[in-house]
Amino acid sequence: MNIETFRDFCLTLPHATEDMPFGENFLVFRMANRIFALINLNRVPMSVSLKCEPERAVELREQYPDKIVAGYHLNKKHWNTVLLESLPEVLIKEMVQHSYDQVLAKYQRRKEKR
Repeated sequence: MNIETFRDFCLTLPHATEDMPFGENFLVFRMANRIFALINLNRVPMSVSLKCEPERAVELREQYPDKIVAGYHLNKKHWNTVLLESLPEVLIKEMVQHSYDQVLAKYQRRKEKR
């Protein structure tokens, strides 16, 4: 999956926004101001960090050891870094949706507590 297709997919998710809070080299996708995807645009090969439920994160790393690793400079328990162009598009979309859903669930729990 290339960066344009990835970006287009992320922005189809409800209330998803994009910004570059860490400088012009880092593209961030958010829902309710919470990050669900982070891309270093200068990294070759292109990779994205995605939020993930801890058990599933480990399973994905074991299943795709050269393509999915613990989140780079992120909480390795809750984030994976994924090589964008080395995995099937359907799998990347599933991982993006899962990341988005993780953020949405936390947002909804916080909203209910108010």
